[in-house]
Amino acid sequence: MKRSIVLGVLIVVGALSLVVTAQQGGGGQQAPKVVEVEKLKDNLFVLKGGGGNTAVFITATGVVVVDAKNPGWGQPILDKIKGLTNKPVTTLINTHTHGDHVSGNVEFPATVDIIVQENTKTNMEKMIPNSTAQDQTVPAKTIFQANNGRGLPKRTFKDKMTLFKGADEVDLYYFGRGHTNGDAWVLFPSLRIVHAADIFSGKNVPLLDANNGGSAVAIADSLQKGYDTLKNVDTIITGHSTQMTMADLKEYIAFNREFLNDVRAAKKAGKSADEVAATWKIPAKYTGYAPADANRLKNNVRLAYAELGGGKTN
Repeated sequence: MKRSIVLGVLIVVGALSLVVTAQQGGGGQQAPKVVEVEKLKDNLFVLKGGGGNTAVFITATGVVVVDAKNPGWGQPILDKIKGLTNKPVTTLINTHTHGDHVSGNVEFPATVDIIVQENTKTNMEKMIPNSTAQDQTVPAKTIFQANNGRGLPKRTFKDKMTLFKGADEVDLYYFGRGHTNGDAWVLFPSLRIVHAADIFSGKNVPLLDANNGGSAVAIADSLQKGYDTLKNVDTIITGHSTQMTMADLKEYIAFNREFLNDVRAAKKAGKSADEVAATWKIPAKYTGYAPADANRLKNNVRLAYAELGGGKTN
């Protein structure tokens, strides 16, 4: 029973992640690729549109980019950077494996150093094939296979990696499973800003991608480790929303803990996962949170049930 529940969660969550990625990325490729620039500091910008929020950090010797958006958005990112600085892009960090954060990689120069958490490298190598393949009689290739491996990571880290020194320092952290099993946090210590990406995509019910190691049970602890470790941070760049604060992160930890506790209690009371998903509401005290998407909520509850040891799903 437990195995069948887990497999069901993996299949449904995988499908959900593709749908949500498309929704977050703005849908079809025919629309104009407009990249909006938000200046956070003289040398740090957030580029919005086309997928996950992209950070651009201008150092003394070059440009560090965090996340490369949906297919076809790599060049618009590079074009926008040219309007900010004449320095070359030297480094690209992907926060996790999803297509709305990594697909633009293939349009970056081959000289760019691409860095990810080690689990993300594995996930990127097995990404679901590109659905835009026109000849469906031929096995579709991933966007990286279609580009002869271009855009795949060149370096990885496990728990922490430090790039550069002084005011240019960039620290990469992995605090544990949540959105996926490779969620990287990118800290710019001299600016007191961190890019948390989709483990904190905004004030919402999180997307938990079980196909890529996401966890309903672990996410609050992973967020807590980030909160406890990142002491000198004023601003958090989220995956798909506006900037947040450490106080917002603390609240988001409590939100995820409360959700898990509610699900655990319902399971012990003998309720099915689907019964919980149909009745659970975001507590009123969490003001400003986006209404819970029914499918995402159902998948998160089912995943929590599977991780907690099974139980009825209907």
